[in-house]
Amino acid sequence: MAIRLSNRLSALASLVSNGHRLADIGTDHGYIPIYLCQTGIIPSAIAMDIGKGPLQQATAHIKQQGLSSRIRTRLSDGLTALQPGEADTILIAGMGGGLVMKILSQGTHALTGSEELILQPQSEIAQVRAYLRTHGFRILEEEMILEDGKYYPMMKVVQETASDQREETVQVQVEDAFGPVLLQKKHPVLKEWLQRELQTVDTVCRQLAAQPENERITIRMAQVQEKRQLILEALKRYETADV
Repeated sequence: MAIRLSNRLSALASLVSNGHRLADIGTDHGYIPIYLCQTGIIPSAIAMDIGKGPLQQATAHIKQQGLSSRIRTRLSDGLTALQPGEADTILIAGMGGGLVMKILSQGTHALTGSEELILQPQSEIAQVRAYLRTHGFRILEEEMILEDGKYYPMMKVVQETASDQREETVQVQVEDAFGPVLLQKKHPVLKEWLQRELQTVDTVCRQLAAQPENERITIRMAQVQEKRQLILEALKRYETADV
């Protein structure tokens, strides 16, 4: 019987293409490669982690499921220990956006250009999308789920020969912040999140307006108003998207 995954891990697993060899960076317990092998979606995997403890746990889980011949474990700082051509899909999930970008920038040696990358940064989502856009990656698919009160955007990307160096217009800022594919396909969880973010921003605006005006308050109000405008632009684009 296949192991059961959380909603977040299930959504990530659903983005992996059938028949692909997987490299799971920061594998933790090794649940995704185990599930994908058990269900026949992938033939093999390399479960990688920087920590010896998590890797030992993953190794134990893999052995318990009788998958030691199909899933190898490897100690690795990001993509450091991955060789070019060893994987068709590279999964980098469950870590901060800054670390995701660091792993990608320091791991170019492992990328042949033909792999698909599945990314789920926990923070700095807009910066990650901007990094991808300006470093020769294209977002093919995006998913977003709500689990335990937290929203998790995730994406499948591929490498391209040219980078997107468009001027940072409002449209580009909206796509980086909220996801070009999520907006285009009118993802219901995205709309829910945008509406919640708008309520939060409006609350902050009211709180700031009630305080004595000073330079700090003025700067903060401008920042919040800018975010509010991006959210409103995203909602407008969401509603007018042609699915």
